[in-house]
Amino acid sequence: MIRYSCKLLAAALGVLCTSCAPQESPPAVTPGWQWSLDSVFKTVNAVRAGRDLNPPRWPNGARVAVLLSFDVDNETIALRFGEPTIGALSQGEYGARVGLRRVVELLDRYQIPATFFIPAVSLMLNPHMADLIKRSGRHEFAVHGWIHELNSTLPADVERRLLVQAIDTLTKLTGQRPVGYRAPSWNFSPNTLGIIRELGFLYESSMMADDRPYELLHNGEPTGIVELPVEWILDDAPLLNPQGDRYSPPREVLQVYIDEFDRAYEEGTMFLLTMHPHYIGHRSRIVILEELIRHIRSKGNVWWATHRQAAEYVKQVAGM
Repeated sequence: MIRYSCKLLAAALGVLCTSCAPQESPPAVTPGWQWSLDSVFKTVNAVRAGRDLNPPRWPNGARVAVLLSFDVDNETIALRFGEPTIGALSQGEYGARVGLRRVVELLDRYQIPATFFIPAVSLMLNPHMADLIKRSGRHEFAVHGWIHELNSTLPADVERRLLVQAIDTLTKLTGQRPVGYRAPSWNFSPNTLGIIRELGFLYESSMMADDRPYELLHNGEPTGIVELPVEWILDDAPLLNPQGDRYSPPREVLQVYIDEFDRAYEEGTMFLLTMHPHYIGHRSRIVILEELIRHIRSKGNVWWATHRQAAEYVKQVAGM
């Protein structure tokens, strides 16, 4: 029954359903110590950090840039592998039904902008989210895949098709063409960077080579794409999922976030936090986001920005 449902889902959404296809044995992996140096350098240099784009000062003389982002995955986390359970789908639905509203109301209370990375299918299932996010006029929509697919496993033509579908769908449902990309699961295939270059994205936000914004290099070539780096310790999913193997009590997570911000403030760099409405939107979790916002506001001299605003600013300052 699961396989049959999987085929129906794949047909309805127009995506690959890998769990329905005959499974082949994975190719043997050659350990790195057996690689040639040419292979090592080619692999490492495929996607790499280029020049530092952290400006001497942020707008209005601010000492630090604070970028809050929300990956609005909802049901796509359960759907993407083609074998969803009813319980997992309901956990995702919480994000659209309850969590997102709590997040947006909190941001509005403090008049803070944020960027919402949304898989296109997530917004198709819950189209009311677009109006909720758009209401204040402060927030940004950005791409987070079609159905939170594992793009690192896809052929280039399929990965490109799904990304084009995602762009077109978000543009239609939000009235805004997205300029930012965040890879589902924060990973690239060998083709991802070439595809997002071709499709003209302003910035990317999946890599982890720095705490500061930087320019992405593609096989050693500057791309003009701004990377706004993420980090798992600044993501609520692994730390606040009670079923995960890295779970931490919310108040301990709050202290991690505060320490990260305080050091970014001292350095004059950037603090970028990734959250998910179906996690941070719970009652005991939204409390830590509000406490963090209060701590940041107590410092003063902070620039709250969307990812787009930050990317445009650092490109301008760098003369790109």
